[in-house]
Amino acid sequence: MNVTQLDDGQFYFASESVTEGHPDKLCDRVSDAVLDACLAQDPKSKVACETVAKGNFVLVCGEITSNAKIDIEQIARNTIKDIGYDDVQKGIDYKNCVVCINVTQQSRDIAQSVHEKKSDEDLGAGDQGHMFGYATDETPELFPLSHLLALKLSERLTQVRKEGIIKYLRPDGKTQITVQYKQDGKNIKPFRIHNVLISTQHDPDVKYEQLVEDVRKHVVDFILPKELVDDKTSYYINPSKIFIIGGPEGDAGLTGRKIIVDTYGGWGAHGGGAFSGKDSSKVDRSAAYGARWVAKSLVAAGLCERCLVQVSYSIGLADPLSVHVDTFGTAKNGYQDKDLFSIICKNFNLRPGFLIKELQLTRPIFYKTSAYGHFGRNDPDFTWETPKKLDISK
Repeated sequence: MNVTQLDDGQFYFASESVTEGHPDKLCDRVSDAVLDACLAQDPKSKVACETVAKGNFVLVCGEITSNAKIDIEQIARNTIKDIGYDDVQKGIDYKNCVVCINVTQQSRDIAQSVHEKKSDEDLGAGDQGHMFGYATDETPELFPLSHLLALKLSERLTQVRKEGIIKYLRPDGKTQITVQYKQDGKNIKPFRIHNVLISTQHDPDVKYEQLVEDVRKHVVDFILPKELVDDKTSYYINPSKIFIIGGPEGDAGLTGRKIIVDTYGGWGAHGGGAFSGKDSSKVDRSAAYGARWVAKSLVAAGLCERCLVQVSYSIGLADPLSVHVDTFGTAKNGYQDKDLFSIICKNFNLRPGFLIKELQLTRPIFYKTSAYGHFGRNDPDFTWETPKKLDISK
């Protein structure tokens, strides 16, 4: 095993991302496009939309209760077209792919438990489960560097394809970054990029050497901070040499299978619940956004250098069953984790109805969350990324 031994207090950490043309991300895109279409007409839509893709076939299924009148088949085709799949040779063709739909209404059992005859503030959680939020001061985005770079590389891969900077690229692709970290007191700090891995789908007639040169110049060197790269940084660009067959032709796709890509790239923790295709009565989505909002607010306020926040819920109940905060020993200014717990309880109402209201989660803004990460992005629609000003008085 050819892995360099590190000095004490140092370690490697790798995070990956995928482009919107990855078969799983294609499914996330379709599911969130359906959700947005419902919310655009009926902000109180209850949506749990799942998508499956294989070859030139797409299945959209799930439960939707909404006053919106939408054409799910056309939404799916438009999404596939937007991604760039316009030829079956690329993996799927939006024009002639088979689109099957199997959508029913939300279960009556769930409806009466969650929202029927309840005020918006008393909205019950749409399911049980536990959700996590994570923040770290290692980047201005208060987001782990390894995953931030992986996400930016995958987004750049799509940008150079769609803008024609690298004309022969196809929609499917994956990126991975390994960053070297070191202990800095109780905290950790990234200080160099150890290696970069990119696999990108391409036309059959491009020469491998040309692809490596173009991806290195227009993607890797465009994104990576020069101060974190050295002569020992390794680059692996299309190590399989050939990546022509991609998209749903190469692998089946499924909504919600890239939950670590969607969140923190392996940092912190994950409760296991996917986001895409779900309206915000589903705490898998709204509470995960809320937990990130809490964690980022604590770090932004200078109360700690990094932290993990967990919340848990029961279906039908509004109040969380538990709230937990762990600062990994980095709490500052004499604070302890128990003090930050009190600050969370004082400053945040983590009931689903309040999160939906404060974070404005009934807007049709979720399509753009479905690729390149739900967190760590500077976008005004990502309200959970704007730290809350905290009252820390006792």
